[in-house]
Amino acid sequence: MATFAGIDEQFASKENSLFLLQSIPYDGTSTWGKGADKGFDAFLEAALNMELYDIETNTEVYKAGIHLLPELRGFENPEQMYQRVYARTRELLQLDNKFLTFFGGEHSISIGIIKAYYEHFDNLTVLQIDAHADLRPAYEGTPYNHACALYDASQNCNLVQVGIRSMDASEKPFIDNDKCFYMHDIESSGVQWMTESIDAMSENVYITLDLDALDPSIMPATGTPEPGGMTWYMILDYLKNVFTEKNVVGFDIVELSPIKNIHAPQFLVAKLYYKMLSYKAISPYRLQKLR
Repeated sequence: MATFAGIDEQFASKENSLFLLQSIPYDGTSTWGKGADKGFDAFLEAALNMELYDIETNTEVYKAGIHLLPELRGFENPEQMYQRVYARTRELLQLDNKFLTFFGGEHSISIGIIKAYYEHFDNLTVLQIDAHADLRPAYEGTPYNHACALYDASQNCNLVQVGIRSMDASEKPFIDNDKCFYMHDIESSGVQWMTESIDAMSENVYITLDLDALDPSIMPATGTPEPGGMTWYMILDYLKNVFTEKNVVGFDIVELSPIKNIHAPQFLVAKLYYKMLSYKAISPYRLQKLR
């Protein structure tokens, strides 16, 4: 049985694992670079080559257990993808003492996940870390397109957007400029943007992290790369603060599109995923407030 990072099966069973990882290798609506459906396999291969002791947090978080759930795939259209992801997330949210994590696929996989989460948690904040606003009500004939990934969240819960540097004019009516932290402002405001964005969040936070939030110099393997993104230590510093000050109740990582013979991007993603688990493990909230 495959396990995350090749960890021993005693740390990988569903019963004994605190962390569940649901892969959704869907790439049905992307409009430029394809390959997000290959991201999870590349991520798992990279994780096999990763050290499992985290220096910064002085932890080996895998010992809390990381279980790979059966992947969710085989969708006939975007609507079916949304319905099945929504249903699976609702089902997983009924499990006791489990921290749910999701891996795309393209960003449209987040629509159903987020809906299940804001129905489950009162006063939920969705933290979107992304290059693109993703606020179109519909695109190419469906509201379940990757360009619409956060529209439903903007209408139904507290949405905080970080790293945005690309959007269509049609999305402007749906932007809350008090809760949208554009990348050009982040670059000029020191650490003030971190404080202000975290202050805009409620206690319970779900994170949706599109890898194109990162600068293409360190993350070229996305379908729609945008210049001028976040750097490695910038995003780690921010995530650590979010996990420390808020009760992060789950997260997804999306839009890894591997580039043949270039391994660094997926290794970065494996480290980033593991860092996020490590930050949850050392958070003051830890795991006592999962539900």
